[in-house]
Amino acid sequence: MNRNPKEQPNSTFIPSKHFETVKVFEEKSDCDIWNAFNKGDEMAFNYLYRTYVQELYQFGSQYSRDSSLVKDSIQNLFIYLRKKRGDLKEVTNIKGYLFRSIQREIIKNIKANTSIEGFEESFLDSHFQIVVSPEVSFIKSESETERKIQLQRGLSQLTTKQRKAILLFYEEELSYKEIAEIMNFSEVKTARKLIYRALASLKEFIKPTSY
Repeated sequence: MNRNPKEQPNSTFIPSKHFETVKVFEEKSDCDIWNAFNKGDEMAFNYLYRTYVQELYQFGSQYSRDSSLVKDSIQNLFIYLRKKRGDLKEVTNIKGYLFRSIQREIIKNIKANTSIEGFEESFLDSHFQIVVSPEVSFIKSESETERKIQLQRGLSQLTTKQRKAILLFYEEELSYKEIAEIMNFSEVKTARKLIYRALASLKEFIKPTSY
């Protein structure tokens, strides 16, 4: 089934021999891949784009439903990285680095088009949402419509940080350490506690099923 091209990120940097590129880098560490890219390796750059562009689009769409804005933000990010390679700091967790970067880029782009005071906090509170779907791993067992409705209501009651942590942990399958890095926590235990508390809150909205 063909996907609607409007729902996909711009493909300016998509290489013609992606599978060959994957073979070269799939066994390498994030540090090695990043160092290769930073030294000017074009295959490493293409690998980074093709590997993470869709995940960045999905993550960015949690902040904005404006597909064009999200795509432009991704393009701007990779243009910046390409321009600055050689001067970029060492990165050991590429996904975490890119998620933090696209988060900043999207917020910056929206800020440039609004004059709302206190924009960042109010924007995140009202826009960072998790839409319940069967694909989300932590609700696969909650297939009943009523359960999904309850869960969606519960998610809407969580704080912005809790929603973000839940998304990163269950949807993106990141570790506590990676989540702590993305959310700028100084300690891993902060991310762990945040997720535990979010799950405890969600349980209050899920009524036991009678059989």
